Amino acid sequence: MADKYFKVHEAEELLPMIGVYLKEAREQKQMVDGLNEELSHAAARIMVLGGSIPPHNELSRKKTERDDFAAQVQDTVSKILETGCLVKDLDEGLVDFPTLLNGEEVYLCWKLGEKHIGYWHGIQEGFAGRKPLDDSSSGDAPPGPKRIQ
Repeated sequence: MADKYFKVHEAEELLPMIGVYLKEAREQKQMVDGLNEELSHAAARIMVLGGSIPPHNELSRKKTERDDFAAQVQDTVSKILETGCLVKDLDEGLVDFPTLLNGEEVYLCWKLGEKHIGYWHGIQEGFAGRKPLDDSSSGDAPPGPKRIQ
């Protein structure tokens, strides 16, 4: 059970702030990934060259830089999580907002770049199980956004 349940309008009010933090965290993560790749290539070169002396200062600097960016990612994602929503996929920019539908916990689903929250899914379904919020023709989908509890 979630600590907080969102109405659609409550979640949408957070989207501008969450969007900024998501973009920031994604950029930071890209830096971490790039530095990890550089460090992996350096380790492979050292293994292949065997007797060569590795550039310790440069590698140490890159490891420190990577660790700093990784800490920044954690801090930025923590700011998002403090709102009560869940970051499901940082690379894709997927965020879920717990809500109640007929007394059952489900997630309002939003992807970075979408202007509004237009989808929901069950807890076990994930992004692939997204259903439109306004699809009142299906018994599985919640009626329009105003009727989600």
